[in-house]
Amino acid sequence: MATLTGVAKRYATGTLAVDGVDLTLARGDFLALLGPSGCGKSTLLRMIAGLIEPSEGAITFPADPTARQSIGFVFQEPTLMPWATALRNVALPLELAGQSRHEAASRAAEMLARVGLAGFENAYPRALSGGMKMRVSIARALVTKPRLLLLDEPFAALDEITRFKLNQDLLRLWQAERFTVVFVTHSVFESVFLAERIIVMAPRPGRIVTELAVPAEDRATTEFRTSASYAAHCREVSHALERAMETA
Repeated sequence: MATLTGVAKRYATGTLAVDGVDLTLARGDFLALLGPSGCGKSTLLRMIAGLIEPSEGAITFPADPTARQSIGFVFQEPTLMPWATALRNVALPLELAGQSRHEAASRAAEMLARVGLAGFENAYPRALSGGMKMRVSIARALVTKPRLLLLDEPFAALDEITRFKLNQDLLRLWQAERFTVVFVTHSVFESVFLAERIIVMAPRPGRIVTELAVPAEDRATTEFRTSASYAAHCREVSHALERAMETA
């Protein structure tokens, strides 16, 4: 899906936020970028999205010229238009791409239903809870059927119960559609629950120190989060994160 080779980002202040990142994103991956605040996770995500350019190295996509246009991005905050309904917020990317308002509304309603918001099409953001706003944001990112979905700690500000439910819903959508996901988090537990590949990063400068796998068969059941396998993976990832912090 994409290849990062020797990617680095140095800001105008002189801060080296990311250095020497080599990473391959395969089609259908669910990959978590895990690390403490300040290790360059969000910077790396924004470079993949094309929102900022690397100072060094290259990010390459397939020869298909539309590959980089087929990206959905979910920010830490929902960033919804407060004057527009949930339906209009989700339909906007389709309208900007040239679809008729009727076609865009139909697709947006379908996507809202898939994220559990059927019946809330005409609700304004001010009437929605934090979790519901984030569902609208995810629906907006997915409505264009992206091949690559980038999420920048989208559930960090939510309560644990809402966060767990959104984790489940996101995993269900990915299992159904198999788009490629890069999910930024600083939660060991969230990374193990969601991702097949966990990239552990260390700060100063941000860099990859190890990659761990959570086999698909271990994540196949709804009981995974209470299983011995889940606990074992969490211990392994926690120890890897501790080692990464020792290298900072």
